[in-house]
Amino acid sequence: MKNNQDNYFEKYIKKQSDEKAEMLEVFFREFNIHCLLKNTEKKILREDFEKAILYYETIGVPLEKALELLDIKYLGGFYARPPILWLALDDAAKIYPMSMKHGSMPIFRMSVYLKKEVVPELLQMALNFTIKRFPSFATTLKKGFFWHYLDTAKRRFCVEKENDIPCQPIQVSYSGSQSFRVLYYNNRISVEFFHVLTDGTGGMTFLKALTAEYLRLSETDIVMDETIWDVNDTPDSEEFENAFAKVTQSDTASGFIDKSAVQMSGRLAVNTPCRIVHLKMNTLELKNAAKKYNTTVTGYLLMLMFLAGKAATDELSGDISIQVPVNMRKFYPSETVRNFSMYCGIRIPITEINDAPSMVDEINTQLHKKASKEAMIEMLTSTEKMVNMLKYVPLAVKQPVAKVIYGFLGDKIFTNTLSNLGVVEMPSSISKHIESMDFILGTAITNRAGCSVVTFDNITTFSIAKMTVDPSFEEKMYDLLQADGVEVIVEGSENYEN
Repeated sequence: MKNNQDNYFEKYIKKQSDEKAEMLEVFFREFNIHCLLKNTEKKILREDFEKAILYYETIGVPLEKALELLDIKYLGGFYARPPILWLALDDAAKIYPMSMKHGSMPIFRMSVYLKKEVVPELLQMALNFTIKRFPSFATTLKKGFFWHYLDTAKRRFCVEKENDIPCQPIQVSYSGSQSFRVLYYNNRISVEFFHVLTDGTGGMTFLKALTAEYLRLSETDIVMDETIWDVNDTPDSEEFENAFAKVTQSDTASGFIDKSAVQMSGRLAVNTPCRIVHLKMNTLELKNAAKKYNTTVTGYLLMLMFLAGKAATDELSGDISIQVPVNMRKFYPSETVRNFSMYCGIRIPITEINDAPSMVDEINTQLHKKASKEAMIEMLTSTEKMVNMLKYVPLAVKQPVAKVIYGFLGDKIFTNTLSNLGVVEMPSSISKHIESMDFILGTAITNRAGCSVVTFDNITTFSIAKMTVDPSFEEKMYDLLQADGVEVIVEGSENYEN
């Protein structure tokens, strides 16, 4: 029996003149040449085109213009060529699929809020056209004998209407399953990534390209520049290389293992994250506040997080430690959209967290030393040594060992995380259609919160992914910012525990 989509489109074709019916026949003949997927996948991909054409009709776009916007050439050869690419996991990603436990996996999320409601038919087509530019994302995670790896997945990657808590685990065990999600809700487009695929820089590169392609399909007159990847360019091998291989190892290695850090108090929630809180600030006000303390925006936010973390725990001794990811591209320029980040831990005894001025010098010193090129190389050397230790151990044996190792390397040695993506730049022809952006970290197993920052169009959004309903941390952050003259607009979700 034919489905409703078949019936709708057949009726649509019957309404057309002979000339337009011929145009559609030629159009889909070209589609057949460019799409050699399995019949079920091919049918769904064709329906994406049909739905987009029907949508354009409802808003009065002439068929000629609709077919121009949806030109089959934008598929490239991606859906016509067999899957041959496979990729070994990059050095940072190797531990992720082995260390998953308790229904937790490292997921992060990036969102763009448009000034108009998202049209799902056009977003799906934008993804259909964009994915070919990111071959390392068009993959599925598989188990090898010694390591997991990424295998090409020639399929129709789907967008979904958002109906769940952000950053939930992705089912990667099914054959051909994708390791990322594209979601929409009202005017929001979100992409959630399993960290095995990419880091924040790579994820943002994808989101920007997807957004630009969506706006093009929305008949927006956009002008591209070097800040946006053209989805029709041919991918370069550097863009999905394991950039860690570029780094010359150090003679010394810095260890991962550290003592457990103080954790914020509050009962762990059943649903995680149990709430997302966004603190939106004027970027200039935030920079001025940081200047008063003679530190950077990252240093300033760390300072406030130490104070807020102390206010959110009943512990009287021990260290508060905040994990800070470090983008290695600033030391070793690379176009890779795979993982190329390490991290450092900024650690202060809780008894020494008393007031902002007394901590600034210590935070600045630790950031300068621990986030330096030399320190990152030493940590990378440690990573390589750990990987080499397990290199020829079968995965079936290695996986439980990795879980034990992760128990020492995992979130217990940190209280919180601060991941700052920095300033997102886009052409004005695109940014004028965007209301705001945010960036969310998936929750860890032990830490009660994870913090992330992104700046767009002079608005800095500090996001907190909560694992406890206790509001002490975010309330203290708000009060401290306000006291420094930084006006804060609070947005976010309801409590998912309700």
